[in-house]
Amino acid sequence: MSKLILVVDDEKRLRDLVSAYLTEAGFQVVTACDGREAMFRARDAKPDLIVLDLMMPEMDGYQFLKQHRQERNTPIIVLTARVQENERVIGLEFGADDYVCKPFSPRELTARIRAVLRRVEDKQRTDDMLRASDITLDLDRRQCTVGANSVTLTPSEFDLLAALMSAPGRPFTRYDLLERLNQALSDTGERVIDTHIKNLRAKIEPNPSEPAYIETVYGVGYRFRG
Repeated sequence: MSKLILVVDDEKRLRDLVSAYLTEAGFQVVTACDGREAMFRARDAKPDLIVLDLMMPEMDGYQFLKQHRQERNTPIIVLTARVQENERVIGLEFGADDYVCKPFSPRELTARIRAVLRRVEDKQRTDDMLRASDITLDLDRRQCTVGANSVTLTPSEFDLLAALMSAPGRPFTRYDLLERLNQALSDTGERVIDTHIKNLRAKIEPNPSEPAYIETVYGVGYRFRG
């Protein structure tokens, strides 16, 4: 599933420009015109990353950063027209993950967004946890949760889901997945994978007949929608 980005800026022209570019780049986008509206948007939409202007009316970016960091650890890239080093440092000290100085190119901002999201995903993996959408896999304890619910998986189901979640968006052939299970390819091998996937979908998908997480790649195999 595509990542959701919250864009916060009091300039409508800039919000529209950034929104259009990020949407074209494959992201979902919601917007807010000041820090106060951004608090409501962040609580409601739970974005994967926030692009935040620092100088805004009502509630400025610094106030938003301070309050939001008490509630969630969402990655945040700040936008600032000020070029003084101390302004950028203050933003980082308030909890920003990166900054971009105005004027900027949408291409540069998109690259920064992808870089921050990659760092977050890499950290999640090094913590022996895989997280995507509402699914969390604890690789050490071999536990799976979907939302707030614990889901019991067989060892093969767990290993297949871990393989798919380790590389969101990458298609895995049935042979790739058999290797993850340390099983040799046989006449029934591909059907074994299909059966495991069917059982996995029944356990983790909101609607198994219309999978939101494990997608069939026709003529290839399966992939996890990241």
